[in-house]
Amino acid sequence: MVTRVSASITIGGSLSRRHLADFARLIADEALSTEWDGEPFELAQLSSDASLTLMAHEVAWGAFQRLEAFCVREGLPFARWSGGYSGQFGAERVVFTGSGEPQSYAADEDDYILMGRCTALRLGSMEAIIAHFDAADFAVPPLIILAETS
Repeated sequence: MVTRVSASITIGGSLSRRHLADFARLIADEALSTEWDGEPFELAQLSSDASLTLMAHEVAWGAFQRLEAFCVREGLPFARWSGGYSGQFGAERVVFTGSGEPQSYAADEDDYILMGRCTALRLGSMEAIIAHFDAADFAVPPLIILAETS
């Protein structure tokens, strides 16, 4: 049986219009909404001046695996929060800045970033600790759909 928890994801960056149908299908496959317990997401809900925040309860392992993989492949920055499951895993925030690999940060059920003593000691300085929190608080840019070019 798959462990399921609540999760949300905020996506931004520039997406080619030719990938829009695939993007919408991945969102629909996850039964995501723009509000908790809301109606399923529709493309008409996209705003040209904001990032896209989506959410759902009962998300397998607290991750949107195919949607996140699509975002990484297309270079779309995102920040995902997922709640924890007692005895299995804790809440986390995963941040992808549009390049490199997604980074995971320990969080609580209210999406506040947490840090244990061992992480603080490993980071070694107050500047590094603040940089860790800053990286976790990545501001996802607006999601822009690019017109087709010939």
